[in-house]
Amino acid sequence: MTSLERLRRDPRIGRLESALSARPAIEVHDPAARRASVAILIRLGAADEPEIFFIQRATYESDPWSGQIACPGGREEPGDDGLLGTAVREAFEETAFDLRTDATLIGVLDDLRPRAVRLPAVVVRPYVFLMPDPPDAALSHEAADSFWVPLSVLLDRSVWRDTTVTAGGMEMSRFAFHHEGYVVWGMTERLLSGLLELFGEAG
Repeated sequence: MTSLERLRRDPRIGRLESALSARPAIEVHDPAARRASVAILIRLGAADEPEIFFIQRATYESDPWSGQIACPGGREEPGDDGLLGTAVREAFEETAFDLRTDATLIGVLDDLRPRAVRLPAVVVRPYVFLMPDPPDAALSHEAADSFWVPLSVLLDRSVWRDTTVTAGGMEMSRFAFHHEGYVVWGMTERLLSGLLELFGEAG
């Protein structure tokens, strides 16, 4: 049995694939906003436990999401083969993961946009991939760190709580996921919460 078959045998992954195929993703069309996409990567971890991949963005003064936890991705550029092509290109640039050969696309989540008016006008489309046997990530200058989180940890609601975070020199209270010193909040938290609902166990 291949790693992909073993990953798909997990009942939670089965529910996720069924949920993604049963619902059309909500697309936001805003000509005033830049388009972007991210790749949600799910691998087969220790003891065949599904795990989800995250990066920590490098710190740049000009980046409004500087230092935050995210999924690989970025803004659409000329020459990209649509937003899916953007996700594939950005994942390769940031991590050296080649999603064209080493991953299987299983669906798309609803488009997201920032809620804070001070953030750039951007619409982000999340693509969900199974990547059962990824190589080690080779991070570019755009990413300071990377890590995988077991699905069972993400589905444990005790590690989700209201948290004081700082961005742009401002402190604010946001709902966040905590894991080994990392704090996931903002658009990535919203993306992750939407994904976990599809597993049928969140909440």
